Amino acid sequence: MNKNKPMILILTASVAAISTVLYNFFQKITPAGVNPALALAVTYAVAFFAALAMFALFPPGNLSTAFQKLNWVSFALGLAIAGLEVGTLLAYRAGWELSLLGITVNVVGSLILVTLGVVFFQEKLTLTNILGILVCIAGLVMINFKH
Repeated sequence: MNKNKPMILILTASVAAISTVLYNFFQKITPAGVNPALALAVTYAVAFFAALAMFALFPPGNLSTAFQKLNWVSFALGLAIAGLEVGTLLAYRAGWELSLLGITVNVVGSLILVTLGVVFFQEKLTLTNILGILVCIAGLVMINFKH
């Protein structure tokens, strides 16, 4: 086993977690009067240039060969990201609280991903996993319960 693997796992999960926090925070504070399509267009323009800058970290080599390796998944992912972006922006505009939307969406998404993992990738669930899933469902109900 790679002795750096635990550190890589922590580092990559940390980047994802920090980015998730920033993503939701910036979505929440996007001015209500801004056109959602324009906001997304500017967001994706910045993301495009950030991705180009990432070539320094992940050189693509021969671009023609690199493009040939792509398939429909990259395009579908683009649509999924656009749905995530506009769905989150509109959810905050509809009144979701910053403290609740992220966890609600992530728990629901995680429950769906567990199902997909088991069905499509033959991932196994232990009793501990199942108990954790039940705790997540209970938590989802509890954090969204209005008294």
